[in-house]
Amino acid sequence: MSQSLDLAIIGNANIAALIDGRGEIVWACLPRMDGDPVACSLLRERRGAGDFGFFAVELVDFERSEQEYVANTAVLVTRLYDRRGGAVEITDFAPRFRHHGRLFCPMTLVRQLRPVAGSPRLRVLLRPASQYGAKRPQLTYGSNHVRFVAENYVMRVTTDCSITALVDEIPFVLPGPVSFLLGPDETLQGGVHETARRFLEETTDYWHEWVRDLQIPFEWQDEIIRAALTLKLSTVDDTGAVVAAVTTSIPEAAASGRNWDYRYCWLRDAYFTVSALNRLNATRTMERYLGYIINVAAGAEGAQLQPVYRINGTAQIEEREIDSLPGYRGMGPVRVGNQAYAQVQNDVYGSAVLAATHVFYDRRLMRSGYEALYAQLEALGERAAAVWNAPDAGLWELRGAGRVHTFSSVMCWAACDRLAKIGARLGLGERAARWRAQADRIHRGICERGWSERRKSFVAAFGGEGLDASLLLLSELGFLSASDPRYRATVSAVERELKKDGFVFRYTEPDDFGAPQNAFLVCSFWFVDALAATGRRDEARELFQGLLACRNRHGLLAEHVDPSTRELWGNFPQTYSMVGLVNSATKLSLGWDHAF
Repeated sequence: MSQSLDLAIIGNANIAALIDGRGEIVWACLPRMDGDPVACSLLRERRGAGDFGFFAVELVDFERSEQEYVANTAVLVTRLYDRRGGAVEITDFAPRFRHHGRLFCPMTLVRQLRPVAGSPRLRVLLRPASQYGAKRPQLTYGSNHVRFVAENYVMRVTTDCSITALVDEIPFVLPGPVSFLLGPDETLQGGVHETARRFLEETTDYWHEWVRDLQIPFEWQDEIIRAALTLKLSTVDDTGAVVAAVTTSIPEAAASGRNWDYRYCWLRDAYFTVSALNRLNATRTMERYLGYIINVAAGAEGAQLQPVYRINGTAQIEEREIDSLPGYRGMGPVRVGNQAYAQVQNDVYGSAVLAATHVFYDRRLMRSGYEALYAQLEALGERAAAVWNAPDAGLWELRGAGRVHTFSSVMCWAACDRLAKIGARLGLGERAARWRAQADRIHRGICERGWSERRKSFVAAFGGEGLDASLLLLSELGFLSASDPRYRATVSAVERELKKDGFVFRYTEPDDFGAPQNAFLVCSFWFVDALAATGRRDEARELFQGLLACRNRHGLLAEHVDPSTRELWGNFPQTYSMVGLVNSATKLSLGWDHAF
């Protein structure tokens, strides 16, 4: 198949994989989402018999395929049909369920094949890669398993398929169900078929229960459920991190060079993600992320927070280009690591405090030590109060000269504002008053320096005249009310200058790579929310429906979209975009009490 982002994601909130329409696993990193990709054909199109970096099922005389998720789960079913009336069904998932009182989320992918019509004849091609597609691991095997020995890991597939057919890639008629459990080099306890069957049953039940506990609005329920599941698959239970996307180097636009590695935890993106899941009543992600933030802040030891960290919370994410993978559709470079970790982005302090604020208000979260946690957040507030008017790279991570970005300043205000509110709730009157004074001081400064009297709008950076889409969040963050004439004027200015062909660009000024060609999807969702907040709900609903039409067949969104073709671009699936969908849908939907 030609490369596209018409992909599905499976995972278990520790590992994830992307699967194309014929059931090929085209992307999967082990042992974590920021690890070495054992499947990497997403960034290197298959061209010959010697290619590797994928897990495929090739049906002889293939004719067509169909694919869908099992409803309300992260279990994917692909059916392949041949021209002779044969068909095979592929079920893919990563186990996730409660076992012995805890969550069981092994670094394991499960693939089940079963014939559903005729006598399908097929080849199973399991060809992992290592060192970012540079090498093919050494292969050894036993009576019911194959081991792949790479430099930094050993992977094992345990199967009841013919080992000879698997190792020699010989076509065979599929007589009945066969299963593959692909993961660490560990001996499987129990029979292959029975283990796979039990894992599937319990994983399906887990996801059904998880979805049942979501608090969703009346409209767009399927869309919200799929977005929520996708956001959950972008989290890492083991550490609490939230990755921005599970891929690296999918270009933001064709041959743009805007190819970045998003398999890390941006504090800003993570805040928006946990906030969206909280809105749907999925609070455990926030609790785990709070632990991640506390560890990151403790490791900083009073120094500035980075905008992005590894999944394990460490700081170094040195960016490099690799030549072993040509890139998506050959559009390199492929980058590993992200130099944004070294940037100054002052909004991170607000992102961290905002992510934790919910804990102090939700009585279901029986967390002890509120005052100790508050003291830890105050240290972040001190940094916010010190840097609110200092230059930084901004949320768009511009790699040129720094400016004082209005959004960063507003997020510093938000840190102080929420600390004042939390302090009052905890009965810490003196500390609350101190933070209120800080917040008010910053608010006045932003209103003076971030507002352009000539433009009659807030602007992207102090003293500038340009706009960026983050200004749409001034009401969402509580900096201005939606009825404030300054906010309405800013929304109108963004609409006038950044909206093109039904999409809102993050900015239109040229940056290090020229003028942006494609629209950053979450900005359009922010605009939908701004329209709804300012009373233009009919327009907001119409625009929202247009954005939903950009999703792929599985309801997933990438980071960018081509306004003219509606083709998805950028890393995938993008948490920012899925968060935008959830937030806009919940704000626009009819309430249950008005639904029928």
